[in-house]
Amino acid sequence: MVPLVKTNIPSKEELMPFLEKILYSGYVAQGEQVDCFEKDFNRYIGGNHSLSLNSGTSALHIALILAGVEEGSEVISTALTAEPTNVAIKMVGAKIRYADIDIDTGSICPQSITENINANTKAIMVVDYAGIPVNVPEIQKISKKYDLPVIHDAAHSLGAKFNGQKTGNHFSYTVFSFQAIKHLTTIDGGMLQITSKEEFEKAKLIRWFGIDKKLTRLENNIRFQGYKYHMNNVNAAIGLVQLKSIEKIIDIYIDNGKFYDAELQNIAGLNLLNYYPGSEPSYWLYTLLVENKEDFIRKLSEGGIMASELHKRNDRHDYLNDFNQKLPRLDRFYDKMVHIPCGWWVDNEIRERIVNTIKQGW
Repeated sequence: MVPLVKTNIPSKEELMPFLEKILYSGYVAQGEQVDCFEKDFNRYIGGNHSLSLNSGTSALHIALILAGVEEGSEVISTALTAEPTNVAIKMVGAKIRYADIDIDTGSICPQSITENINANTKAIMVVDYAGIPVNVPEIQKISKKYDLPVIHDAAHSLGAKFNGQKTGNHFSYTVFSFQAIKHLTTIDGGMLQITSKEEFEKAKLIRWFGIDKKLTRLENNIRFQGYKYHMNNVNAAIGLVQLKSIEKIIDIYIDNGKFYDAELQNIAGLNLLNYYPGSEPSYWLYTLLVENKEDFIRKLSEGGIMASELHKRNDRHDYLNDFNQKLPRLDRFYDKMVHIPCGWWVDNEIRERIVNTIKQGW
């Protein structure tokens, strides 16, 4: 069965000598390798400040704290995402108010964001679902007009670009995930890109109990709540090796995505997504809208190809449904949404087989 997602680990010959060196160095906690990983990642992104963490969820949590989101406030978000996006909002005691999606892209709809802003709104959460960039300029306009910080969940969109700039350069806070099946994995981990140097320094304290690692324990004076969210040298070492080939890996996703864009046109019962002008997706998943979705999934399964929705829309979780809102465009989109394999393991032969299977009908 061709999997929908798959973990990519560098070759034993490339990874293990470096990893063994770190494991037996006598220092496996947060240290030099973490600093190196942050610097190399920041160089790859091309801007802002990179804070490594033990998960993308921790990165979301810290971003919400820096944005001033607190108990009783609201964050406008999307229900079309993996659960951690919105679980993190609940972690700070805030409520989730969902905006509807743009039916052509699956991304959060700027007009719906505006319609949901109220006196309790403290931030906007946007998600590059499946690696497709959101409507960056329109969301930037809303952020400026209403003085609301934007937290950009880019867990799916490492390597994507908008107007030539890599994701991680468009909003005050951008969150990346290095969980097992992402474009880049550190086994588990995350990164928070922060625009403000002052907030970056504060985030380093939040990451480690509120303790300043530049000072001794006796010199420290904790002034606010911190957490144990740091990355360690072992995870960072894996990330450093992964970064050496990340362009090559992401290029495979992109090449496969563009192949599907070209080959899956004009098929009865199937629609492709649109991308905003200036968007360059990194295609962590390839998303289709199909009629008779269950038959489509069954047809691909019979051909040894996995396909599914992958994520449950978040408003169908009681805990993540604060206002029981109607989201008619998401209803129509989700009823037809399905993903097909698009990643580094999909070679030319496999992608041809996927396309040919779809063209046979279901």
